[in-house]
Amino acid sequence: MFAFASTAVLAVSLITNGLLAGLFFVFSCAICPGFRRMDDRSYVRAFRAINRTIPNVWFLSVFCAAPLTAIASAIMIIGREEPTPLGWLVAGAACSVLTFVITAAGNVPLNRALEVAPADTEQQQCRARQDFEARWNTWNHARTLSSIVALTALAISSTG
Repeated sequence: MFAFASTAVLAVSLITNGLLAGLFFVFSCAICPGFRRMDDRSYVRAFRAINRTIPNVWFLSVFCAAPLTAIASAIMIIGREEPTPLGWLVAGAACSVLTFVITAAGNVPLNRALEVAPADTEQQQCRARQDFEARWNTWNHARTLSSIVALTALAISSTG
């Protein structure tokens, strides 16, 4: 029974971390490059719309479950008698937590700042974008990498 539970938790961890890695990757390679082609007004409006939409029950469930299930997977195999991939699980959990921290400490404050930035005039829209875009993209690339590493380590742990 315990083996089934630990396998199920690892499966949920793989799925949730994979979903996040995919989402952040899509932002890095498609959404943000596409947004670069937008004028400042459209950019600010579009990003604000995303920022208001994304904190929904589906995203937040996956976002919170990813690091929690990765940590739980590592904890569940400590002390088991058969050989375990504890190192890969710990690495996966650490990178999953890092992804969470990067998002919470980097992207979310920038999202909040963009939301309240004055954007009535062209100059304000330009300033709001300048204060947001490059820094947000940098943080997104960092969390994309950490989430891909988390997923990779968790996947390797599941094979062995």
